[in-house]
Amino acid sequence: MMGACGVDIVSCFRKTGLWEKKGPAAPAAGRENRVALKRSASLGVVSLALFLSGCALFGGSKPLDTYDLSAPSSAPAASRSHHLQILVAEPSAIKSFDSQNIVIKPSPGVIEYLKGAQWADRLPKVVQARLIEALQKSGRFAGVGKPGEGLAIDYQVIADIRAFDVVASGNAHAEVSLFVRLLNDRNGQVRTQKLFTADAPVIGTGNAALVKALDRAFDNAASDIVSWSASVL
Repeated sequence: MMGACGVDIVSCFRKTGLWEKKGPAAPAAGRENRVALKRSASLGVVSLALFLSGCALFGGSKPLDTYDLSAPSSAPAASRSHHLQILVAEPSAIKSFDSQNIVIKPSPGVIEYLKGAQWADRLPKVVQARLIEALQKSGRFAGVGKPGEGLAIDYQVIADIRAFDVVASGNAHAEVSLFVRLLNDRNGQVRTQKLFTADAPVIGTGNAALVKALDRAFDNAASDIVSWSASVL
């Protein structure tokens, strides 16, 4: 029989002297021997439980490195200010992008996840938060928020994550593709829509270099989304 950490419980008892096969007790020992045996067995169970819990405590896996995206550091200066308030919905995405996993494509049609690393939250939530920040920093709108914040909304920014990964084959690079619609919140009509794509080369090695390439690609795409949104609304 095996314990939680692969411990042979029977061998454990035998090696520690807590399990010892004996012949029939001498009649004179009688009741005293039976009481002593029960006490030894009880102590053995407690000792083994403590041993196994210690094994589980020290056998944990190494924490993952956690990464975030940054909003564009040089958002376009406001040419004119709108009195519009806009809402940024959580982007939609297929399952491979709808998680904390960082997607790597070692070859065409193959998807893997970056080992030992994760996003700070589900990728759609991270993208939503940074798009909101980028639009707010632009100073071109009266208000920018997300669902549940009580804004009187004029337009919604609805995005679909088409690509957000590192292509590892050939010249390694990050690719970001976001399809964005501007929806009139008052009549439900799409004002306009556009596909935004951006690439960034991977410079250096290691997980941090791959994530930095994704961050640069997103920075370029987000900057274009801000400029485009302000120009058409």
